[in-house]
Amino acid sequence: MVKAVLKRVKPKHGFAHLLHLGLIAVVPPLAYIFVQLDFYTIAIAVVLLSKWRMFAVRPRHWLAHIRTNSVDIITSLGFVVFMIGANDSLYWQLWWLVAYEIWVLYLKPGTSAFLISVQAFIAQFVGLTALLLAYESAPASVFVLGAGAISYFVARHFFGAFEEGHAIQYSWLWSFFAASLIWILSHWLLFYGPLPQPVVLLSVIGYGLAGLYFLHEHDKLTQMVRRQIMFAVTVTVLVILTFSNWGDGVIK
Repeated sequence: MVKAVLKRVKPKHGFAHLLHLGLIAVVPPLAYIFVQLDFYTIAIAVVLLSKWRMFAVRPRHWLAHIRTNSVDIITSLGFVVFMIGANDSLYWQLWWLVAYEIWVLYLKPGTSAFLISVQAFIAQFVGLTALLLAYESAPASVFVLGAGAISYFVARHFFGAFEEGHAIQYSWLWSFFAASLIWILSHWLLFYGPLPQPVVLLSVIGYGLAGLYFLHEHDKLTQMVRRQIMFAVTVTVLVILTFSNWGDGVIK
């Protein structure tokens, strides 16, 4: 793992690039320090300010840069929310700090189709979980809009690894599906420990569909594998729906 990290952070453009990587690596511990000091807003601001290079171009390119960096922003803010939520456990705060650092140094710089897919999977899970944990008492509209935006950017990031000609349409379709499911399940917002039920369902369905697409694009999707994945996803969803407590209200 250490060698892999060092290989990925090897400077490609001289001292300036190395300095930039160093500054990025400082963001997780800096956010952690502000969380420890209960300066939560500043911790979030540190993450957002670390993306200043998005705006170091002409304004007409800002939206494209925001979309390109959206998965990193979603995941980074999610890790900060997790650290804030674990303010009564130093162990878990340190765990999320380490996970955040691994994301920054190893996962985020990846450019292969596999690592881009992993980035999208992590961003969806972390982003949606953080959204529902941070605003569990918010109106359903907050969940719907937030889940729709997160799912759209995550899908665009995923399809970008395959040069999919219908990436925009597929991304909006997944965004609509995720927002609709969140809207329905927000009326019975159930938690399995710290995990919100809507995130579990969207993860199972999303990862299953993404797995089918990934294997298809790499010519590894046989009829048997397709049936196995679809069967596993269907059974898992049915088990979750069947054994959930569908009482009224938020249940943990």
